[in-house]
Amino acid sequence: MSLEVDSILDRRRLRRRLGLWRALAIVAALAVVGVIAWQQIETSDLVRDKHVARVSLTGFISEDRDQLAMFERLEKASSVAGVILFVNSPGGTTTGGEALYGALRKLAAKKPLVAQFGTVAASAAYIAGLGTDHIVARGNTITGSVGVIMQWPEFTGLMDKVGVKMNEVKSGPLKATPSPFQPLDPASKALLDEMIADGQRWFLSLVTERRKLETASVPGLEQGRVYSGRRALELKLVDAIGGEAEAMRWLVDVRKVDKDLKIVDWRPKRPNDWSLTRLTAGFLAEVVSLAGERVMGDAPERLSRGLGQLSLDGLVSVWHPSKSEQ
Repeated sequence: MSLEVDSILDRRRLRRRLGLWRALAIVAALAVVGVIAWQQIETSDLVRDKHVARVSLTGFISEDRDQLAMFERLEKASSVAGVILFVNSPGGTTTGGEALYGALRKLAAKKPLVAQFGTVAASAAYIAGLGTDHIVARGNTITGSVGVIMQWPEFTGLMDKVGVKMNEVKSGPLKATPSPFQPLDPASKALLDEMIADGQRWFLSLVTERRKLETASVPGLEQGRVYSGRRALELKLVDAIGGEAEAMRWLVDVRKVDKDLKIVDWRPKRPNDWSLTRLTAGFLAEVVSLAGERVMGDAPERLSRGLGQLSLDGLVSVWHPSKSEQ
């Protein structure tokens, strides 16, 4: 009888401990959701007080519809007194830079807009700087790389070695060129040279228009070289050396923005903005023996699909160091 009573008491203590851990897990989950929800409100266009918006442009630049929509919201937001564009990117697609430049010029027509360059702001990222009205760079920022590039692998030598031949039937000799399965012929090279030259002329025209200088007079600019922030300042490719404090000072001194305004981060609204919350909730649901699969949904599948889409197409304005520059 004593053993049975002890067993019952042990089970009750175990249930109480399990209940306590479940309660703590639920409280932790609610706290995580609350913090993320507050962060979404604190760092978005839901902020109603007058402020300076900070937009971060990092990583590879492509035509991002969510980002472009955010710039449109910034235009219309009466609470935004000015915008600081923080740029830390080696560049991206030429069309991505073109779309971004257009959006920034529209925004600059409504709001004071200043760029602050970080470690690197080259190629399409430099185009983003051209879209603002003032550029602040660090002394050691890597910037410039004005130009356009198209790259592709060629597997013909490997295919010959392994005895593989690629057959194709196409409507014309310039269809689907360049191809990794065929050597580049003179007609295809002439076509690509024409496209690259056209993109380069467009890029250089932006520099001429926005920086008020002749590109041929800047050493190495038309050849696609990069510059330190200090050298870029000497060549008038940027306007000042410094960081966010100097960018804010320009907004205050030149554009008469209130110096006491808070700086608030703005981010694009993504369909999966709550993915972190869902993943956290899914983990905690497993801990408390809830339906973790229902909470997680198709997050793993969407992550795999997203990673599979990391490919580059079209003309690219991106800087990466060659072996001699590393």
